[in-house]
Amino acid sequence: MSKNIIDIFAANVKRYRLHAGISQEKLAELACLHRTYISAIECKRRNISIENIQKIADALEIDPYKLLIEENEDASKH
Repeated sequence: MSKNIIDIFAANVKRYRLHAGISQEKLAELACLHRTYISAIECKRRNISIENIQKIADALEIDPYKLLIEENEDASKH
C-alpha cells in the first residue's frame, strides 16, 4: 500500500532541502513563503496549494512532480 501523499510531500521537501544544504528559512526566502509555513509543511501540519508546490520546487531547482512521488519510484526511472 502506498504512503499518504502528505507524508511523501513532507519527506521530499525536507530531503531535497537538506540535499541542497539550505535551512527552512533560506528555502522560505527563495520560495517567497514564510519560514513557519515551510516548517508546518515538513511537520505535516499544512496542506499546500499547487502554486506553492511550484514555488518550492523552483526554489529547490527541481521538477514539481519530484516532491509528490516516493523516492524509490523516482530512482527506478533513471
